[in-house]
Amino acid sequence: MKRIVILGAGESGAGAAVLAKKKGFDVFVSDMSKIAPNYKQMLDERGIKWEEDQHTESLILNADEIIKSPGIPDTAPMVAKAKAAGIPIISEIEFAGRYTTSKMICITGSNGKTTTTSLIYHIFKTAGYDAGLAGNIGHSLALQVAEEPHEYYIIELSSFQLDNMYDFRANIAVLLNITPDHLDRYNFEMQNYVDAKMRIIQNQTAEDAFIYWNDDPVIKRELEKYDIKAIQYPFSELKEKGSIGYIEAGQYTLEKPTPFNMEQESLGLTGRHNIYNSLAAGLAGNIAGIKKEAIRKALSDFPGVEHRLEKVCTVRGVQYVNDSKATNVDACWYALDSMKTKVVLIIGGKDKGNDYGPIKPLVKEKCSALIYLGADNTKLHENFDNMGIPVRDTHSMRECMDACYELAQPGETVLLSPCCASFDLFHNMEDRGEQFKELARNL
Repeated sequence: MKRIVILGAGESGAGAAVLAKKKGFDVFVSDMSKIAPNYKQMLDERGIKWEEDQHTESLILNADEIIKSPGIPDTAPMVAKAKAAGIPIISEIEFAGRYTTSKMICITGSNGKTTTTSLIYHIFKTAGYDAGLAGNIGHSLALQVAEEPHEYYIIELSSFQLDNMYDFRANIAVLLNITPDHLDRYNFEMQNYVDAKMRIIQNQTAEDAFIYWNDDPVIKRELEKYDIKAIQYPFSELKEKGSIGYIEAGQYTLEKPTPFNMEQESLGLTGRHNIYNSLAAGLAGNIAGIKKEAIRKALSDFPGVEHRLEKVCTVRGVQYVNDSKATNVDACWYALDSMKTKVVLIIGGKDKGNDYGPIKPLVKEKCSALIYLGADNTKLHENFDNMGIPVRDTHSMRECMDACYELAQPGETVLLSPCCASFDLFHNMEDRGEQFKELARNL
């Protein structure tokens, strides 16, 4: 019996274990941290062996194949030992793809992934399609393939997931943008990160579709290196040569595969970045053959995504906006660009090799104050203290919100758009956003 070992017992790892067990493998799950009670229950109910707070080499290095959770870097000691032993290491998405013939709509990019994935899922569900939401959001693909199969899967893919995907094929691939992110995971080499993102198109055939942002300079440069077999559907904010989706004269327009248009002002999502997300999502629905009325309805009534430019409340005339998902500089740029008022910007966290240069003009133009929120704010002081804008140094969300209450004036916006990962002070970006929302509502 072939032995499958899974490293990491979160949503991805637990789901992979369930599928591997169902397919008759000898399965073992190992996690260096505590395993959440719901995942322990999932494993126990199916008779899957597991360990937590350790990696036992003798139980791991006898594997025929290892499924690695995306959050574990290749530099982790046990991963390095497995590689040295010649054990193949794959992702949960790669593993799940072996056991389904369903259509795969896969979305990646440095920014906008969650919004676009959720919007595509909303379009499919509005049209009555049998679709599952997977990847970075929803239940793991492997768990759904094992126990709740769907005809279509809408999958948000991070670069970390793409790193360990080899034979998986996206029937519709969406590449939104490529800007610097997670460089600490890629040896601070931008090209390594770019190469990971471009894996979204590997294995595509002439029967498949590739949707991408036509204005992205990195994507344009990279496309010259690839022999792309899929039908290409480029989109841009404005009509340009070669773009299939665009905005023209206030009309949201898709030229192919079926001509489609609607009033731009009818789109449920606002802001320049959401124009791109809406164009990509509409194209995916159009390519899948979804009827125009369903696409139009879904694009109009989509409510948005939690922790992405989420309006929380207004206190003393000050609007509080939660953009905790903005974990890189480019995401913060789009958030600031969409603001119509002066902004008190909350920025900081675990720096991933950020270059803050691109947001400095917008900070100077739009920000009335900066609140640094991190365990170590040294790099923020070096970048922003000399801009002549009031700053506050804080090391907890409560300190941060006290500073916001002091500095923000009526008519302004307090924007949590941190540019950084959350793991220095918070469990994850959701925890950071939830704390922000709770404290804002209690002001």
